[in-house]
Amino acid sequence: MTLHDAIESIQFAYPQVYFACHTRHQRGRTHDHRLSPRDSQVLVHLDRRQPASLTPLARHLGLAASTLSEAITRLERFGYVVKSAAAGRDRRHVGIVLTRKGADAVLANSVLERARLRNVLRRLPPRDLIAVVDGLGLLASVCRPRASFPAAIFSGNDSRGHLSEHGPSRSRLTSEVLK
Repeated sequence: MTLHDAIESIQFAYPQVYFACHTRHQRGRTHDHRLSPRDSQVLVHLDRRQPASLTPLARHLGLAASTLSEAITRLERFGYVVKSAAAGRDRRHVGIVLTRKGADAVLANSVLERARLRNVLRRLPPRDLIAVVDGLGLLASVCRPRASFPAAIFSGNDSRGHLSEHGPSRSRLTSEVLK
């Protein structure tokens, strides 16, 4: 397969997945039980274990650092993130870590609706299901800037996009989807 063939395949396949599985609701401002679209976009780039730095994250999201800082402060107030001192750095550098509540909010506010995605993924045999998860994880990992973000978001993928010990096991993954 050439790179051109891969691009063409993804450009045709991704919109089909999005159309079949995307959530069809509008969201307003973030509060304790709901995320705005922008805040959802911020949270999905964070990890529960490895802190992310504000400046590279702002650059990646196309936001001013001050705008992202305000958003992070609001998300911290609602318990979606925590700030931690960056290891080996001075006090001005903080890391941003997703909390369990933040991870749950990302899942609840995903652009892909869980029930629709489950119905689509049920059609796959277990081996293909694992290939889809591994492939999407790998594609997602190369979409993030190097050294700016953790290679594995809370999805359970390692730096190569493969399932890791921190995420769901392959057998649990297939058994949960096939329920």
